[in-house]
Amino acid sequence: MKQSLTPWLSPEEIAAAVGRLAAELDRDYRGRSPALVGVLNGGFIFTADLVRQMHTGIRRVEFVKAASYGSGQTSSGKARIEKGLPAEAVRGQHVVIVEDIVDTGITTAAVRRYLGRHRPASLEICALLDKPSRRVTEVPIKYVGVSIPDRFVVGYGMDLDHRFRELPGIYEVSGEGPAGD
Repeated sequence: MKQSLTPWLSPEEIAAAVGRLAAELDRDYRGRSPALVGVLNGGFIFTADLVRQMHTGIRRVEFVKAASYGSGQTSSGKARIEKGLPAEAVRGQHVVIVEDIVDTGITTAAVRRYLGRHRPASLEICALLDKPSRRVTEVPIKYVGVSIPDRFVVGYGMDLDHRFRELPGIYEVSGEGPAGD
């Protein structure tokens, strides 16, 4: 069966959510320069857009690569850090984890534990999308762009088996089997 994509969030709606999140971070980090840690691969576009919208000085932008999904639409239930960062990148810093989507919470919790071992001054989570109905592991998300129901979404950096990251909007995937051309 061929999969189909249904628009979920337009580029304009995404931009509005990113702008609101940037304003919240600017307010909360006024006078401090946070380190932003984007979670790859899905969070690279959101991280870049968020950085461009912020007016507060950013100490540094780093990335970790974490995964709990294989090639399907469901989490494996286990997260792994595939690419870390030097401890000095976050030690003693105010750190904001930048996630494209928090679904089960498994990956986000793993990233939070990993960064917490490097002893940051503070550690918060900023997620463009939050899917609380799928939560298996609770994580404290301070900054949420949009809460969504239990739908599998792609675009704006998020993928299905490495496809659809380039889409400027966010789309719901319906259907089963390999993604169609």
